Amino acid sequence: MATQTAAPGIEDFTAKLNELSEKAAANAKEFTLEYLDSYEKGVLEIVKSVEQAVAETKVEWLEQLVATQAKVTRELTKAYTAAARELVS
Repeated sequence: MATQTAAPGIEDFTAKLNELSEKAAANAKEFTLEYLDSYEKGVLEIVKSVEQAVAETKVEWLEQLVATQAKVTRELTKAYTAAARELVS
């Protein structure tokens, strides 16, 4: 009889544990997506700032070099965050 009264307690515990696990997974997903948004925005803002700073030098070859690097960095950042978002979703 002791096992019969313990079974509902175990079932309740298991159900509660499953519920908490689902909430933790949902929170982790939300946090990860927010992190990826922040990461992408941060990198893109840094790239923009570097381009603006280099534009002030009025050195054409340096501006072209930084523009090319900025383009690659933007593309890689967008590809990385898009792939990561796809994995998380």
